[in-house]
Amino acid sequence: MNEMRRKLTTIFSADVQDYTRLMGADEEGTLAMLKWSRDAMSRLIGAHGGRVINTWGDGLIAEFPSVVEAVRAAVDVQNELVGMNADRPAEGRMLYRIGINLGDVLAEGDDIYGDGVNIAARLQASAPAGGIVISNTVYDQVRNKVAVGFDFLGDLTVKNVSEAVPSYAVRIGEDTSAAPAPPTRPPPVSVRTEPSQALGGRARKTGGVFAVVAIALVVINLLTWKGVFWAVWPLLGFAFFSAMAWVRSQNRFDQRIASLAIVGIGLVIINLLTWHGVFWAIWPLLAIAVTAGLRWAMRG
Repeated sequence: MNEMRRKLTTIFSADVQDYTRLMGADEEGTLAMLKWSRDAMSRLIGAHGGRVINTWGDGLIAEFPSVVEAVRAAVDVQNELVGMNADRPAEGRMLYRIGINLGDVLAEGDDIYGDGVNIAARLQASAPAGGIVISNTVYDQVRNKVAVGFDFLGDLTVKNVSEAVPSYAVRIGEDTSAAPAPPTRPPPVSVRTEPSQALGGRARKTGGVFAVVAIALVVINLLTWKGVFWAVWPLLGFAFFSAMAWVRSQNRFDQRIASLAIVGIGLVIINLLTWHGVFWAIWPLLAIAVTAGLRWAMRG
């Protein structure tokens, strides 16, 4: 049986604004969005040294040994979710509220309990859609260490906690809570678009543009042929940017590691196209491999 012990930790609490309405409007699409966003959130939490403790419904609780990394993770989460929602109508966006508290908790096995957790949940409930609210204990630790602004919200009353908790809103960009109120009628069919389709739309359009330009360059090269296939270089550039755009539209793998792999492949192709008997690409490939390995090892 696990023993109860006390510890000081940073608690990260998040949930979806208007989750019930989203489920009522589009159950399958909302569940797909929830899975994608939760996977992205878990990845970013791990990248900042935190761990997910529990998930239920649309909620998530995590803890961090570092207060600074907890706030950075929250900012990264909200910024990534902005990209996820970019191609969706206002009434179909999945917006998270995040609360962060530094406090003493009771730990049993992998679970944590106590006022520290309750305060984080209350801060989260007071946050605007797409926003972050932190306690004064967090603010005191991060105010000069994180490149964001803060707005004092006043004292927050928490059930079963004798003293009110001073709270601060983290400024991370536009106030998404100012979006138009959702209509009472069901959202249009486009709300049912899968997350990967929404994120990949722009990548497909970009790839189509690159393909048309590439074909035009090949035709020009052939019509003005003088024994040199110079079009290979802009074609290589177009292929590189198309691959990068495709990687940014994916959520099935680590985008930074995939980007490093594309850079490595590009260097090998350049080496082969300019071959003079020396495989010089081996050295930058070694550096890329080390960087990708470190990134993979630190994902947590």
